[in-house]
Amino acid sequence: MTRPVSSRPPSVKEWRLNLYLSEHDPETTARIVLDTGDNILESRAEAHRSPQDREVPEIGDELAAGRALVAMGHLLMRAAQGDIKAMGVPEEPAPAGLWEPQE
Repeated sequence: MTRPVSSRPPSVKEWRLNLYLSEHDPETTARIVLDTGDNILESRAEAHRSPQDREVPEIGDELAAGRALVAMGHLLMRAAQGDIKAMGVPEEPAPAGLWEPQE
C-alpha cells in the first residue's frame, strides 16, 4: 500500500518533565522543570497544612504537585498563544461562558 506523497510520517517527540517536592512542615513546595528540547519552562506551587489538620505528607505533595502542573499548563498555553500571535494569525474571540446569554 502506498501513501500520498504529501503525507508525512508521524513524528515522535519526547519532552522531559521533572517534578521536585520539598516539605518543610506545614508547607510543601512543588517545582516543575519541563524541557521540550527547544525551550525550558519552570513552574512552582505550594500547599499549606492547616495547624488543626493531621500531618499527611501525601496530601501536601498531591496539592502542591497538582497546582504546579496546572501552572505549567497555563505557561504552555501562554507560550502557544505567543507563538500563534508571532505568526500573524488573527486572534479568535474567546467563547462565551456558560452563564452568559448566547447571541
